[in-house]
Amino acid sequence: QVQLVESGGGLVQAGGSLRLSCAASGRTLMSYIMAWFRQAPGKEREFVAAIRWFGVTTYYADSVKGRFAISRDNAENTVFLRMDGLKPEDTAVYYCAAVQGTFVRVASGYEYWGQGTQVTVSS
Repeated sequence: QVQLVESGGGLVQAGGSLRLSCAASGRTLMSYIMAWFRQAPGKEREFVAAIRWFGVTTYYADSVKGRFAISRDNAENTVFLRMDGLKPEDTAVYYCAAVQGTFVRVASGYEYWGQGTQVTVSS
């Protein structure tokens, strides 16, 4: 089992920044993909960014490329999502997720989920 706990959400004005954190615990994460998804009211959960627990490969949705950055701290078992240039359309609940093995962009492909953290961007 893998436990994931997100933090760092909040209310920010358009153009502002936030950094989300996802603290992971449980089994070793060496072969895992760690990802961020988001879900706005009335919409499906969508992929935002992902990173391999070991290695340098990152993945981004086109809508956040150049504005968001995913990173990790292996020693602290924590994954981060730095969000700059926030827009009102970034408003959603952001979820941390984990899956062992191959990267996928669909939520159904992930085994473990956090409880989510709300991000609200005002115009």
